[in-house]
Amino acid sequence: MMHPDERPDTTAGDPEIRLGESAISSLLAHYFQFEETLGMNTARGAARSVQSPRPTPHQLLFKVNPGTDYGEDTEPEDLSAPEERPKRIIAVIPAYNEELTIGTIVLATRQYVDHVIVVDDGSTDKTARVATLAGAEVLRHPLNLGKAQALMKGFARARHYGPLAVVMLDADGQHNPAEIPELARPVLAGKADMVVGSRFLNGTNRIPKYRVLGQKTLDLATKVGSGISCTDSQSGFRVLGRRALANLDFSSEGYNIESDMLAHFAGRGLTISEVPIGITYDVTNGHKKHPLAHGLDVLSHIIGIVGYRRPLITFGVPGAIMTLIGAGMSVYTVTELYTGGAFHSIIFVGGITLLILGLLLVTTSLILNSLVQVVKMGKA
Repeated sequence: MMHPDERPDTTAGDPEIRLGESAISSLLAHYFQFEETLGMNTARGAARSVQSPRPTPHQLLFKVNPGTDYGEDTEPEDLSAPEERPKRIIAVIPAYNEELTIGTIVLATRQYVDHVIVVDDGSTDKTARVATLAGAEVLRHPLNLGKAQALMKGFARARHYGPLAVVMLDADGQHNPAEIPELARPVLAGKADMVVGSRFLNGTNRIPKYRVLGQKTLDLATKVGSGISCTDSQSGFRVLGRRALANLDFSSEGYNIESDMLAHFAGRGLTISEVPIGITYDVTNGHKKHPLAHGLDVLSHIIGIVGYRRPLITFGVPGAIMTLIGAGMSVYTVTELYTGGAFHSIIFVGGITLLILGLLLVTTSLILNSLVQVVKMGKA
């Protein structure tokens, strides 16, 4: 077959061979319009509708751009450059191996916020790919660094957009994104710097009894450590305002971030309130860590915080109790001996031991409290 350029009766500029730019643009426009109409009636079209806008025919004709690869190792080209349009409300979702639920959560969350940031915390499945296709901005950790590190990375990125509020919620489906507007209301109205979604203020939630016992224990420990009363100190469904975002200068690890956040914000004088939320524990993947192990880790961390911030409570109160019991046991045995009774050697030794340990704890609490006061004066 002879190539058109080799035909003796034609030229490269022949109108029968070369279409004008306007004609090609028109054809491409009609093609894209037909494809988009057809795609909206298919599952593939629904997924595609949440991706980046399609380039215009003019862009396809006169500016060739390499295609975007949404593979698992894809990173945004410039994470530090803010968008032109400010975002009013941004959602930050930490995710680890949540490919089965992350797409649904992102799509549901996008109905109530201006932008969704998913931090893929070293997932080995297709969490990043699914989240991207669902319309989220995805940040990735090459290794699993824990919930605290993932949230901090998401918060840092969210601050570039200058939002009024940032919502944090889990990726496993326990939280209902439809409750975001009610949760964000006090922050947007300027009545709170952070709002905690409480599972225990909603009387319809069916929470296992062992979880209730564990949560109440952690709530009490958090109250002692931070001085703030919260009915659900471990809730991961929260909204942070601008003052809270500006005070995220604390370190935390793993699931301790909820307690650390409360203690840190309370120490800075920020206003914290609670709003009732629903909860479901019938999720696909379940919790990544056993509830008992999770609770013990958080409790030990909170005790450490209390010991650092309130040594008189952590060491002084137990020391005073031990001192009183030890002194009472010792006096009892001595009294019994001098009144003609038997000498209770075991009670006497136990009383002396408790007395000595109690005095040591009281002395330690006084020394640590003095050091804490010195540190506070130095920061002031």
